[in-house]
Amino acid sequence: MASAPAQQPTLTVEQTRVVLSEVIQAFSVPDNAARMEEARESACNDMGKMLQLVLPVATQIQQEVIKAYGFNNEGEGVLKFARLVKMYETQDPEIAAMSAKLKSLLLPPLSTPPIGGAIPAS
Repeated sequence: MASAPAQQPTLTVEQTRVVLSEVIQAFSVPDNAARMEEARESACNDMGKMLQLVLPVATQIQQEVIKAYGFNNEGEGVLKFARLVKMYETQDPEIAAMSAKLKSLLLPPLSTPPIGGAIPAS
């Protein structure tokens, strides 16, 4: 039998803006920026390695901020915060813009295929 789920923090749109802004700022703190850069360099733009190396560092950085707002200090807290942000993205353009900025900090730029998208035959 599962234990009762922990109370999920409830944030208003305004509070979510503040927390999201703090999360984004946390990625510019020199120690965090260096940790992310090191993880990105180790991943060499390989999506599988990004998930193994960059995502855990990014999750830790986010956890450090959101735990002050009642989210648990495990990966589940980051997921709950992400769901909350996703819910508010459609209601608030500022949250949508900050969410896009956060995603750009986490994900490598995707290379676009050549126009026509044709894959040369071997």
